[in-house]
Amino acid sequence: MANIITLARFPLLVVYLLLLYLGNKTTLPWTTPLILFIFTLDGIDGWVARKRGETSLIGSVLDIATDRALEYIFWVVFAHLGLIPVAVPVIVLIRGTFVDAIRSMGMKEGLSAFEQIQSPLNQFLVSSRIMRAFYGFVKTMAATLLTLAYALPANPWQQRIYLVGVLFTWISVITCLIRGLPVIFEGLQRLAIDPECII
Repeated sequence: MANIITLARFPLLVVYLLLLYLGNKTTLPWTTPLILFIFTLDGIDGWVARKRGETSLIGSVLDIATDRALEYIFWVVFAHLGLIPVAVPVIVLIRGTFVDAIRSMGMKEGLSAFEQIQSPLNQFLVSSRIMRAFYGFVKTMAATLLTLAYALPANPWQQRIYLVGVLFTWISVITCLIRGLPVIFEGLQRLAIDPECII
C-alpha cells in the first residue's frame, strides 16, 4: 500500500504539469491544491508503511528515488518557467547525484539510506524526523507558493507570494546541502577505510 501511494504521485505530477503548461485562468488555480496534495502524499506513504509494518529496504529505495525524481522535475520546471534561477536545479542535481552514489555503496551491504549514517550529529541532520519534516515543509512551501504565484494575475499580493516562494526555495536549497554533505563526508571516510566497499 505504501509503495502504491508513493508511485501514485507520478500520474498526479503529469496532471499538474499539463495544467501548469497548458492551463488557462480557469484551470491554473487547480495547480496549487494539486501540488500541495502531491507533497502531502510524501508524508502519508511513510506513515502508512510504519503503521502497516511495510518498511523495507526496497520501500526505502523506492521512496527516495521517487522523492528525488519529483524534486528534480519541480526545480527544473520552475527554472524553465523563469520563477527561480537555474542555479537551484543545478545545485540540487549535483548534490543528489553525489549523495545517491555514496548511498549505493551502503545499500550493497543491505543498509538503508538512513542506517548508513554513524555520527549522532549527522544522524540528526540527515535522518531525524525533525530535519526530514523541516525539509519536506520548506520544499512544500516553495513549490506551493511558486505555483500559486504563477497561477495568479500580476498584482502586489502575487509579487509578495512569489518573493516568499523564492525565499523558501533558497531555504530548501541550503537545507538540502546541510543534509547531503554529512552523507558524502561519511561515505568518503568509509571508502578510505575500506576501498573494496565500492566493488
